[in-house]
Amino acid sequence: MAIIPFETKIDFMNPRWNRDAWARIQGDMDSSKQRIGQCSGQIIAVRPGEKLQPFLGFQVFLATRLIPLPDGNIRRLNKEVIFYTSLDRMGRPGDIIEEFKNPFTGETNKVVQVFNDPFNYTISDTLILAPEDFPGDKSQLPKIPLIFPWQELDSETLVLSTDMHLNYPNPLQPDKWPRESAGPKAQVTEMMRYFVKRKDLENPNLTAVPFVGTWHRITPWLPWMLMGQTPGHCMYASTMTAFDSIEKLPKHVVDYAMKHMPTILQAPTEDYGPSHSSLEHYAREQTPAPAKA
Repeated sequence: MAIIPFETKIDFMNPRWNRDAWARIQGDMDSSKQRIGQCSGQIIAVRPGEKLQPFLGFQVFLATRLIPLPDGNIRRLNKEVIFYTSLDRMGRPGDIIEEFKNPFTGETNKVVQVFNDPFNYTISDTLILAPEDFPGDKSQLPKIPLIFPWQELDSETLVLSTDMHLNYPNPLQPDKWPRESAGPKAQVTEMMRYFVKRKDLENPNLTAVPFVGTWHRITPWLPWMLMGQTPGHCMYASTMTAFDSIEKLPKHVVDYAMKHMPTILQAPTEDYGPSHSSLEHYAREQTPAPAKA
């Protein structure tokens, strides 16, 4: 494997520079190396007419490898997990849990952790991230230049924002999954903020750029909570970073992964698929819950 060429001259309006900067934040342009992304935080219940309530914690990690594509773009090969946890007295993620005493229904739910292997997409100099997900003649897809809304926080720090606001057909349709499904459409938002140093982006010796950041997600009630179309939703709030070794992950997170799916700790070395969302995995791997007694 080789080092993927990348641009270092900061130019906010250059799609190629945007692509390379984003790739160096997400992964390592040295294809022989994997990068471990990590975030942790709390899930907050948003219910009509009520004060928002933190009720779950979570731990996330990603094992990512970048490989070059013949057209000059970059393929992001990735495995990722979300492990649900208790919250400690300070509202921080605690122990990974297998059961959840649901404060909104009074039921005890079996927790379904997220193991996405793989979750790959193409990092391109155009805005389309995963053209393989679009049916039809791919040559007719619109080519929108990749220009991110960078912010210059100060003379040394830049902020990259990558937000996605989605409303797609729910893999868990309510006629088949009445207790798991939040409705015919899955309304999901992902909001990421990456804080990076200007000097790191300009450094040609850094194939991966250090960052700290935040990940916020708005999503329907988790399907294993069996809350169906109950009004309200979940809001994830977390901090995130990345490093070069699983040894820097929390030990209990690594131990849990080793016990349940040890292969998830290593980034793919080749492109395989297909890639599925956590809701698609749920629909494939679980069965609809029986009607509530």
